[in-house]
Amino acid sequence: MDAVTPQRALETGIGWLNPADVETAGLVLCDLDGCLISEGRAFADAAAFAQACGARLWVVSNRSDTSAEALSATLAILGLRVPAGRILLAGEVALERMARVAGITRISLFAAAPLADRARALGMVPDAQDPQAVLLCRDPALTVDGMAALLAQIESGLPFWVANEDLSHPGQDGHPVAETGALLAALRAIRPGLTWTSPGKPDPLMLHMALDRTGLTPADAVFVGDNAATDGRAARAANIPFLHLQRRAAR
Repeated sequence: MDAVTPQRALETGIGWLNPADVETAGLVLCDLDGCLISEGRAFADAAAFAQACGARLWVVSNRSDTSAEALSATLAILGLRVPAGRILLAGEVALERMARVAGITRISLFAAAPLADRARALGMVPDAQDPQAVLLCRDPALTVDGMAALLAQIESGLPFWVANEDLSHPGQDGHPVAETGALLAALRAIRPGLTWTSPGKPDPLMLHMALDRTGLTPADAVFVGDNAATDGRAARAANIPFLHLQRRAAR
């Protein structure tokens, strides 16, 4: 495949991770699930892409079931070496924004264990009896009864935060894997007027964070993502060229 310039990417898309497509970018922001990995396995083109990008590569993901430290270790096993300092995850970012910006330390957290551990590391109480807010992440343990409890807390007046709005990400075989947004959609089916705050894509917050931490400008960067509705919108909001990865088959 010929190299695709970022300016052409929204019209043409790309079918695989080609280092030539990002060789002129000073900062390569890349989504995770559906781009580099899926269901715990790296795509065949991911390791070579990561190696070619080197320190220019940042992972910017709506994942809300793990921490950057844990994910970095997992990626290393898969042959993808990305330090935790270059990984931004919506679940962690939500916790950090709540604690450090909004001053919220007592929360009702609906999330997997790694996020509860991260909340405690930030000085938060993830299962507070008198929470200041509710945070929904990708929680495999959330049941119908759990949804009722969550909605009851929101209806009591507590602010509602959602790590991300993704309905799914593609699995290795192309079939969808349910994400946090699927849980949100179920809640909205019960309460159509539900409102929430989310730092995940399509909000450009994490893209701006990467730019701020590197001291680079949107013109220096490119964002590679598989979801035009979230990745593409975030890139446009941040004025960063977008490469739309549309895998035609598992690689």
